[in-house]
Amino acid sequence: MVKSNWHSDAREKWNERASFWHANSQEMWDNGSRKSIVPFFKKHVPDESKVLDLGCGDGYGSYKLWREGYDVKGVDLSDEMVRLCQQRQTDDMERLQFLQADMLDLPFNENEFDALMAINALEWAEVPIQALEELIRVIKPGGFMCIGVLGPTAAPRVNSYQRLYGENVIMNTMMPWEFTKIVEEQELEVLDQEYVFKRGVDEKHISSLPVELRQALTFITVFMIKKSL
Repeated sequence: MVKSNWHSDAREKWNERASFWHANSQEMWDNGSRKSIVPFFKKHVPDESKVLDLGCGDGYGSYKLWREGYDVKGVDLSDEMVRLCQQRQTDDMERLQFLQADMLDLPFNENEFDALMAINALEWAEVPIQALEELIRVIKPGGFMCIGVLGPTAAPRVNSYQRLYGENVIMNTMMPWEFTKIVEEQELEVLDQEYVFKRGVDEKHISSLPVELRQALTFITVFMIKKSL
C-alpha cells in the first residue's frame, strides 16, 4: 500500500463531485434522506444559536438552518463546494457565511459555537476520534452536536470498498454503534437519535428492536449530543 494522502485526496475527490452533489442536494434536504434533520435539530437547539455546519457541501443545509433563524457558518474541505455555497449568498444573508477548512484543524476559537451540525462528515476523516475532539473543542460547554453517521449498507460506503484490495481510500468504516462508543468515552451525553431508514424497511416492525439493530437498518443515524458544562 502506498503512503496515504487521505485529506488531500478527499479534497480533490469532492472538488470533482461538487457539481453532482449540487444537482441533488436540495431534493435530499427538502424531500429525501435529509428532510427530517433540520426539524430534529430545531427540537433541541434554541433559536438564534451560533451554529457550525461541518461538511456543508454546497450549503443548502446551512441555508435551511439560516432560514430557521440560526447564525450559521458552513465549512467544507472542498474549494469547489465552498464556491457553490458562496453563489447561494445574497446581501441580506449576514448571518450565513462559508469558508474552506479541514475538520481536523478548524480556524475557530475554543467554545466559539453554541451548536454544530455534521451530517455524513466524520466518515471522511482518516482518524474519526481526532475529528470529534476538534468538534468538541469549538463547542461551548452545554452546547449541542447534531452528528449523522451512515448505516452499514448505505450506498456511499462504497467509497471505502477498495481497502479490501489494499488500496488507499478516503472514507473510514466507522459504524453508528462505534460512534456511540467513542462519544461515551469522551463523556458526552447522547440526548436523542433520529433514524433515517433505508428504502424497504417497514417502520411498524422496528419499534421493538434494540438500538443497535435499528441503527443497522438505517441509511443514516442522526445523533443529538450535549457537551458537558
